Amino acid sequence: MSDVTDAEVNDIDLAVVAYLDDGAWNVAELPGRCLDDVESIAKELRRYPGISGALALISIDEDFVLLVRAEGSRVRVLLSDASAAPDWTLARSAVDHLGVHVEVDEEEQAPAGDLGIVADLGFSAADMGELLDDLDLYPEDLLGEIASQIGFGDAFDEYVDDVEAD
Repeated sequence: MSDVTDAEVNDIDLAVVAYLDDGAWNVAELPGRCLDDVESIAKELRRYPGISGALALISIDEDFVLLVRAEGSRVRVLLSDASAAPDWTLARSAVDHLGVHVEVDEEEQAPAGDLGIVADLGFSAADMGELLDDLDLYPEDLLGEIASQIGFGDAFDEYVDDVEAD
């Protein structure tokens, strides 16, 4: 059983899965039932086709993002702000999965995890690091930029527009 509270679930702004199937990118809602922890997300991602695995893009409380990529048994994680771990169960799950200890400094935002999580898809670790350094970007905009750089920006934007219209 997860420690994720109802309030934390309600603070998830956006949770999508993106995967490449037959040469086309697909973007779909990531089911709420899997948003308890990194392992649950990875298990859900393994259900999607594609030789390059599936990628979860999650925005939480307009504050930080979590990327999880599952390629078979390999699970890669990138948390945009490790200082969120003490306050957010999902962020804590990410740092636990990574096996890192987080020194909380409210003044300093730093990512944790694999900056090269999507380097093989055309967005280098250096570019990811530079993007995460832009503290003026809202998490949804950050995810949109990642989607655009990888090649599914239009599908991501269309999904977000549909969600916001509902």
